[in-house]
Amino acid sequence: MNHPPAIFLMGPTASGKSGVALEIARHLPVEIISVDSAQVYRHMNIGTAKPDAETLTAVPHHLIDLIDPHERYSAAQFRDDALTAMREITERGRIPLLVGGTMLYFRALLEGLSELPAADSSVRMVIDSMAAERGWPALHQQLQQLDPASALRIKATDSQRIQRALEVYYLTDKPMSEILKKPKYVYLPYQVTHIALIPSERETLHQRIAQRFEEMLELGLIGEVRTIRDKFGLDADSPAMRCVGYRQVGMYLNKEVSLDEMRAMGLAATRQLAKRQLTWLRPMQGLQEFDCLAQDLSQQVLEYLRAGGLQAAAA
Repeated sequence: MNHPPAIFLMGPTASGKSGVALEIARHLPVEIISVDSAQVYRHMNIGTAKPDAETLTAVPHHLIDLIDPHERYSAAQFRDDALTAMREITERGRIPLLVGGTMLYFRALLEGLSELPAADSSVRMVIDSMAAERGWPALHQQLQQLDPASALRIKATDSQRIQRALEVYYLTDKPMSEILKKPKYVYLPYQVTHIALIPSERETLHQRIAQRFEEMLELGLIGEVRTIRDKFGLDADSPAMRCVGYRQVGMYLNKEVSLDEMRAMGLAATRQLAKRQLTWLRPMQGLQEFDCLAQDLSQQVLEYLRAGGLQAAAA
């Protein structure tokens, strides 16, 4: 069966994905789908490096500004939304260009998802009440009894994942680790061209990360975090405040760390994020890799797509 083409443009943070995507959009009939777990939040613009209004007007983008910072968004929701957007783009005779660094979202599309139950607000309220009384480490001990395998991979301080593992157990009466072992259903009716932007030299990428973080601070990241925290009543456990950069600025606003400590922690967290992204990409099959530090990176990617990259995927 001949499936329509799609392009996955992947890479670590600060690898230049957005710039390459915009250059592709200037020359090929694509529409961009954001694969970024932070850009789904409205009002979070500076710390997510979200495209500005002029760019969003010039080039169609999808899956940006979907929810408010106090709401939750899952990989399952992303998969449904992305497949819908891809279908609509294809029906317009254009090519979906999926761009981002949230590897869990790419994995959800490529490998499918286990059939875990949807979030249940009433069950989560009960778990949160238990945590308020006993603390998350105590709930982690409970998880060790109910689902030892999940407890082994979840830190005792990771409230979000402890809550989810307990929620799944309470809803299904089965350990989440057992459900995750079941075969996944994968449905991706596209011939995908996989492009990865990989740095030839890690230190230069780190320099880019440092420069970008400083630019975000100069643009007003601290004020942005203060505004959304006050407007939506966010705390350190809110999903939006777990995003890299936002968590560290939140600690600074809480007077838990100094400005210099916040800078150092933000840089360290962003470097760790880039390392995890590269670790996920390394074993992936069928990648066409490009050095993200190359001066003519966008031109290289364009020439590859024009020279047969898309046709090869669609063949």
